[in-house]
Order: sequence, then structure tokens, then C-alpha cells
Amino acid sequence: MTILHTRIGFEVELIAPAGSSRRTLADRIALDHQGKVVRTFHSDSEPSLVPGMGHFWHLTPGFSVHDSHGSPLTSLVDDVTIVADLQRDQSRRIEHPAATEGDGRRDEYSYRILSDDLRLLRLVADHSRPDTPFDRVLDEVASLFGTTVETVGTVRRLRDRAGASIAMATALATGRERPCEIVTPPLRHDHEAALEALLRPARELGFAVPVEAAVHLHLDADPYRSAHAFSNLVRLFGHWREALRYELATNPACTRLQALPQELIEFVDSDAAHRDDVGTQWRRLQAKATASGLTKYFDINLTALLSDSPTRNTVEVRILPGMLHGAEITRSAALVEALLARCQQSAPIPRPSTSDPAAMAMELRALATFIPSAEGAGRA
Repeated sequence: MTILHTRIGFEVELIAPAGSSRRTLADRIALDHQGKVVRTFHSDSEPSLVPGMGHFWHLTPGFSVHDSHGSPLTSLVDDVTIVADLQRDQSRRIEHPAATEGDGRRDEYSYRILSDDLRLLRLVADHSRPDTPFDRVLDEVASLFGTTVETVGTVRRLRDRAGASIAMATALATGRERPCEIVTPPLRHDHEAALEALLRPARELGFAVPVEAAVHLHLDADPYRSAHAFSNLVRLFGHWREALRYELATNPACTRLQALPQELIEFVDSDAAHRDDVGTQWRRLQAKATASGLTKYFDINLTALLSDSPTRNTVEVRILPGMLHGAEITRSAALVEALLARCQQSAPIPRPSTSDPAAMAMELRALATFIPSAEGAGRA
């Protein structure tokens, strides 16, 4: 069993078999722990088909599972990047229509709420109950604006008194109940056992690793709130990108991944990044990283470090492949943990001496020789 030393939150992307859903897994986990399932909203974005509009924000059905004492075990939510398996199964249903019988879990709660303004969507989420049936969804929000919800075909639309769009609700697309991202709370110890308590029932229910799957790791961001630690993270995921992807077996079909901005990598290696006092260095580096266009959709999500009061204070490593066993996940997480601990040291992360991915991976493993103590690293 692999022992991890730091507090880590995990996101594991799976897909339910045809005829099942993430609610099926939520019910099973709750049963295993004599707990309960609470319906929730999950917010995310999706590409827009409207010209000139990059994306919509949406709320989709999620499920939070609590144990018998009320402590959170996991949340199970949709992931819009999981599409290939659904498209394949949809083409099979078209070819073999009889296969559609009993397929999927479609009910009056299987809907999504969309808006082109994240602020309005937050307002909708704050004033909507996730257990509201479709024929009453958005009614509570409408009262805030002094209007009523209009129904146009299969869409419920809310506008303000001037006719400006607030949000609309529509049924989930076929199969969207099946993608299942398992989101754990931050795990302080017994990481592998905690993951297996969620993944074992998933395997037994026929859940699988989808085509575009990834596993994401969330680690406490505070140890990296300095110029030297942040710079080392950029050097590690910049100069060692190919070695990391080779060693961790990053899924080439995974979407929403990209290399860190080259201008940021060059800046942390320059003298300009490290002149003056440490406080000035840190503020300059934050400004440069913000100007470089960092978002969460890079190999490593550093956006929490760009703010002194982030909503989620974690560094997110996004390049682990999809996996279905706790032992696999913790083995990969142990390498990431050790490498990030090395980033906390004042000595700069060196460049690799070779461009060959396999040879570079051997050098990468040599970097991961500093193992954090339970007391000194990743403290929350």
C-alpha cells in the first residue's frame, strides 16, 4: 500500500454503464456506509453554439453522499468533457433501436439550467432547490425579478421585466446522467482505503474509465505562496512537461490540458523575477502569471496562487490518466507529492539534460527523492 503524507483531494472521472447513472453509485455508497444522498447542483461551463459567445455556464444534477454521522464521503457530478463514450453508444442505439429500452435514468429532475452570466447563475443556484421538479424550476428565482417563467416547447425560460435573459432550463441531453466525476473531500490519511471505498462499488456496478478520463489531485496551495516555490512549480511543469506526461501516462485523449505559457516559464528563469526583496518578487510574479493568461485548464492549475483569498485554496495537478483502482491512483500521487515537495525547496528545479522522454523520466524520478514528513509538508 502506498502511503501519502499530505492532504489531497481527488477527482476521478468515470462513466456509468448504459441504463445506470451517477445516482446509482451515490445510492450504493450511501448504503455501504449507512448514510444518505443529497441532491445538489454542479456548476460548470460548456461551449456555446451562439456566434460571438464562447460558452454558457450551467447547473447540472449532482449528488453529495454523507456517512451515518453526517460527514461528507464524496460528491458525484457530471463532467462535460466526457462525450466519446456517449456518442459511440448513441450511434449503436440508432443502429439498433431495440437497445434503447430502459436505457438511462430520465426523470423530472434530469435537467440543466443555463445562463451566459456566471453571476446570474450563482444567484439562480442560491435561490433554487436542487430537488425542484422541472415543471417548477426557476419559479423561485422569477419572484426575485417580479416576472414569471415562460415555457417554450421543452424549455423553461426566465427573463427580467425588460426582457433580458436571466436563465433557462432544459432536459439533459441523452446519456448525460452517466458521466460520473467522483470528488472526494480533502483526505488527510488512509488515502488508498478511502478511494477504494468509492471505487470498489463503482467497479462492481460496471462503471468504467471513459475515453477522455483523467484524475485530478488537489493539494494545499499555501506552501507555494512564495516566489521560489511558485517558480519551481512553473519550472517543473514547464521544462519537464514531456517527462511528466511520459512517467504519469497522461491520457492523450484528455481535453482541457495545455502547456504553461512560454512567457511565464521564461520569466521565472530570468534575473528580473528574483531581484528585490522576497515580498516584491512574489507580487511581481503574481502579476506576471495573471498577465500570461493562466486559467485552470493547464497541466497544473495555479490560479489559486494568483489571489490572496481564492475560493478554493489548492494547487490542482490535472495530468494523471483515468484510473479505477485506489492503488493505481496513490502510486501516481506519491510521485506528484514528492516532486511538489521538491518545489518547496529554495534551490531552483534544474532543466533536464536530455530530450528523450524515457531518459528524462529517469532524471525526473531522481528529482523526487525529497519525501515530505507528515508534520512539515502539505499542512492545511
